Amino acid sequence: MYHEKKESLKLDFTKKPKKQKQDLTPFQEEDLNRLIEMAWQDRTTFDTIFELYGLTENQVKKIMRTLMKKSSFKMWRKRVQGKATKHKKKVLHKVSRFQGPW
Repeated sequence: MYHEKKESLKLDFTKKPKKQKQDLTPFQEEDLNRLIEMAWQDRTTFDTIFELYGLTENQVKKIMRTLMKKSSFKMWRKRVQGKATKHKKKVLHKVSRFQGPW
C-alpha cells in the first residue's frame, strides 16, 4: 500500500547560507580607520578601544578580520598575540592619557 510522506519529514538539502559578517553600519569610515590604527598601535590597549568604541577584544579581532586582507590580518594577529602592552593589566607603565582623533 502506498503512503504519502508527511510534509514535516521531508529533508532540506539546500545549501545553508554562510554566517553573516559582522554588521559595521553603526561605524563611519573614519571610525573604522581610527579603530584599525588603534589596534595596530602597540601602546593602545584593547581596554582603551573598549572605552572609546564599546568593542571587546574579540569584536575588534572580528572587525579586523573582515576589513583587512588575510595576510595583513595574520601578520597583525602574530604581533598582537602575547603582547603585554595590549592589555591594561599586563602593562608595566601607567597609561596616563590617550590621544584621540580630535
